[in-house]
Amino acid sequence: MESPIGPLLLASTEEGLCYIEFADDEYGLESLHRWCKKTFLGISPQRNDALNEAAKAQINEYFAGERQTFDVPIVLYGTPFQKTVWNELANIPYGQTRSYKEIALAIGASKAVRAIGGANNRNPIPIIIPCHRVIGSNGAMVGYGGGLSIKEHLLTLEKAPVSIQLSFNPAVR
Repeated sequence: MESPIGPLLLASTEEGLCYIEFADDEYGLESLHRWCKKTFLGISPQRNDALNEAAKAQINEYFAGERQTFDVPIVLYGTPFQKTVWNELANIPYGQTRSYKEIALAIGASKAVRAIGGANNRNPIPIIIPCHRVIGSNGAMVGYGGGLSIKEHLLTLEKAPVSIQLSFNPAVR
């Protein structure tokens, strides 16, 4: 689907949405095939636009500023730890952010900040599971699988408070 942040590839099973990739068809399909192999799904993706219609409609509403939560069925494929992190990400309200440390504390794994980052990076359903709402402990935007410009766009859309790191050049006045 086309979106204000570029093309998105959506993939669903009969049970629900399981994958979103920030990519065009060619790269997105390669990425989807790799993801299917990694998650041991043992399936070969086949085009079925009907399975993604509800997700596409809700994502379009989100970008139009008409939706703050999603209620499409989703299916998560990952380790138990990853699923715990992703479920916690889903609890971050629209327009708010949390640090990796806050996520670690919320799931009772205070020393797992780096592992939280790894799980966040492997979130298979960005936007719906709002990994873009996770920021550095200093309030700055840090890493995002879709790129920081997309993260900034999503947080700006939601009017979330974020520190923008500015560079200062004393030679320029």
